[in-house]
Amino acid sequence: MGRKSGILLPISSLSSDYGIGSFSREAYAFVDFLEKAGQSYWQILPLGQTGYGDSPYQSFSTFAGNPYFIDLDALIREGYISGEDVSCIYFGSSPSYVDYQEIYNNRYAILRKAYDNSPYSLSMANRQESPEGREKQEAFEEFVRDNKDWLADYALYRAVKRELGNTSYIEWEDPIRLRDPEAMRTYREKLADEIRFVEFQQYLFYTQWMALKEYANGKGIEIIGDLPIYVAFDSADTWSHPELFEFDEKGFPTVVAGVPPDAFSATGQLWGNPIYKWDYHKKTGYGWWMDRLSYVFKLYDVVRIDHFRGFDEYYAIPYGAKTAMEGEWRPGPGAELFKVMEEKFGRKNIIAEDLGILTPGVYKLLEDTGYPGMKVLQFAFDGESSNEYLPHSHVKNTFVYTGTHDNDTTLGWFRSQDDWHRAYICRYLGVRDGSFRSLDMVRAAMMSVADTVIIPMQDYLEKGSEARINTPSTLGDNWKWRLDRGDLQDALAYEIRDLTGLYGRLR
Repeated sequence: MGRKSGILLPISSLSSDYGIGSFSREAYAFVDFLEKAGQSYWQILPLGQTGYGDSPYQSFSTFAGNPYFIDLDALIREGYISGEDVSCIYFGSSPSYVDYQEIYNNRYAILRKAYDNSPYSLSMANRQESPEGREKQEAFEEFVRDNKDWLADYALYRAVKRELGNTSYIEWEDPIRLRDPEAMRTYREKLADEIRFVEFQQYLFYTQWMALKEYANGKGIEIIGDLPIYVAFDSADTWSHPELFEFDEKGFPTVVAGVPPDAFSATGQLWGNPIYKWDYHKKTGYGWWMDRLSYVFKLYDVVRIDHFRGFDEYYAIPYGAKTAMEGEWRPGPGAELFKVMEEKFGRKNIIAEDLGILTPGVYKLLEDTGYPGMKVLQFAFDGESSNEYLPHSHVKNTFVYTGTHDNDTTLGWFRSQDDWHRAYICRYLGVRDGSFRSLDMVRAAMMSVADTVIIPMQDYLEKGSEARINTPSTLGDNWKWRLDRGDLQDALAYEIRDLTGLYGRLR
């Protein structure tokens, strides 16, 4: 692969006029920034539609994209909405943080207005019979046909959920919860326009994202996307394909996902996602997984597979448990799933998220697949010179990070250490006067023998804990941080470029 580097920044963390980052001019400006900085990669978080808790790892669908990311300015240019329509909408008071409640309250309303005024609406009064209008309709219909295997169920799921007060599907009446054919037909007919609206959102999401990705690729920037291992319990995936999961005869999970106590949480992490029925997946040749992987290979150039350990062994926690301490490890599908994937798609660019306590089985799985793992420098400084996260222990086939979306920023992390650890960190990094900067850690990552380095944008900006993306096992204050306007200065891009070139990582 050669020595390369990139920057980690979620789409939601971009600045914008409308409360949350999107596929707007600011996204294109960030690509330009990456080009100036000599970077090869833009790593993002999952693009799925967020649900309760606002986590991109708890999405209503493993296929559907987040409508929050649709660029409203593009809809203004199309004439579907006006600048006045959006100027009077309240998207939150802070330009530095996402106000998800306000986004939820207002984003869908403006998208609905755009839909009603678009050539895609079912209302014949709004359909455009011009050649341009017909061409747009045909492109939309082609998208719906090409994605019918997931989109039909997802659109119905979202329409029914809205009709029933946004309750979890597990609370729906049995006929529709259990997908009785007559109930399905009734709701499809009754909610046809709402279904079309959902399809409209997904079409905009996909076309806008692919245009942004094409722009990035044209600048020499590849996109690293994230594939969560699990889906959310309340999702179109579980409702439409209950046979894929460890559910009882009433449709409730018997076990849910998480991890035992680790560096992130003393009681472990109780994620609550349903567990796969791996025996069933094996019998079907991992067909659902192949569909899922096929889709993400369109969206991203490199795919980071979240919680890679779960393919060797997965942690199953009894449904209803209060913490993750009650779970047990069970064998996963191992390398077989990835062999099937390679036979179907050829060799793909994969990153294995192999953080946490690793077993011989995980090391064997990494060896069998050949995928690069991850090394996070914030895990390196326990005082042991043999720590595998220390730069002098790295190997070439590795992606090195100062921290991930689950870590504090590097400056916030350093400030939280006790005196002994701060002194040890400074001694290792050669910070002689004690005036630690995030760039000291960035430099250590760049010096590593590892092929690839990915740095969270906050660390280049020397941000403290106020810019942390996520604190695992907590709710209410995550996934909110955003760039301030003016953060992406040319001087910073050239400073990053100089550091990147110094250690042989220029694109």
